[in-house]
Amino acid sequence: MTLAELPLGKTAKITTVGGEGSLRCRFLDMGLIPGTQVRVLKVAPMGDPIQIHLRGYDITIRKEDAAMIEITS
Repeated sequence: MTLAELPLGKTAKITTVGGEGSLRCRFLDMGLIPGTQVRVLKVAPMGDPIQIHLRGYDITIRKEDAAMIEITS
């Protein structure tokens, strides 16, 4: 399952972070690190972007980017 598929309000743990080069580094810099708990807070009316909560702060990412992050419930 990917972060893009996680339902609103649910919590999961990141297992792998995809992407290549600077995109993957950006994910890791934002705190999207394997083992981190994430929760979907909001989804935009058209479904993109999504707001997630992790490590005590909130970030908003595109659904296309969230699809590169694998999670387990």
